[in-house]
Amino acid sequence: MTVQHLAALGSSFAAGPGIQPLEDRVAGRSRRNYPHLLAERLGARLTDLTVSGATTATILDTPQRILLRRYPPQLAGLPVDADLVTLTAGGNDLGYISGMTTAAWGSWFRTHAQAGVRARLGNRRSSPQQAPAMPTEADVERAAAGLVRIVDAVRRRAPRAEVVLVDYLTVLGPSTVPSEQAPFATAAIAAFRATGERLAEAFATASERTGAQLVQVSALSIEHAVGSAEPWANGFSVGFGSPTPFHPNADGMRAVADAVVGHLGL
Repeated sequence: MTVQHLAALGSSFAAGPGIQPLEDRVAGRSRRNYPHLLAERLGARLTDLTVSGATTATILDTPQRILLRRYPPQLAGLPVDADLVTLTAGGNDLGYISGMTTAAWGSWFRTHAQAGVRARLGNRRSSPQQAPAMPTEADVERAAAGLVRIVDAVRRRAPRAEVVLVDYLTVLGPSTVPSEQAPFATAAIAAFRATGERLAEAFATASERTGAQLVQVSALSIEHAVGSAEPWANGFSVGFGSPTPFHPNADGMRAVADAVVGHLGL
């Protein structure tokens, strides 16, 4: 297979927010995300349409607004001569990383607020962190159906294109434990990890229904989660210039590009 024109669709796990240099700061799109690295490896032209925060709907037919910018549906920009299209989306349909980020900030604020209370009033027992709600079967089916609709639409617009579904890097793995980088109770870590597994199921379902190729980086990265010796995703941190929490880091993006190249045998 010779790839001349690569097009990339997807959300932040493809766009690469916080990885310098940025191509589009508002979209959180890096010049060193896996689509750019993949295009370099293949010697192909690249049309990178990824936007952080994208859902399957904003890829298909719904404009996406970020601050004062309006991004048209990503499929509207898909070149008809693309011969390889990568797709990483669906996590925002399930509230996956946004839920994790919200919970982490909530934990951080509770910890610091309670520290102030304890300093003034003496030790008080902190309230337990609640485990996040799990996506329902219907939620997972909607995400899978959205991926299927995107694959079908890509094939109509770019009929020569090989479509490759690339699922999400594992963020919280089996060995991830409560820490500053993962400021969650054990039950919450388990729930977020289970949501990641359900997202991987949505990708597998979409691949089965469409025949699109699937690169399961969720499985490849299981030993590279937050808290591991060589993480491919950022943990939680606070401060100016801190990496984007719970998103791929530069090593993770390189690993994804390598996985796609290896899968395609190129």
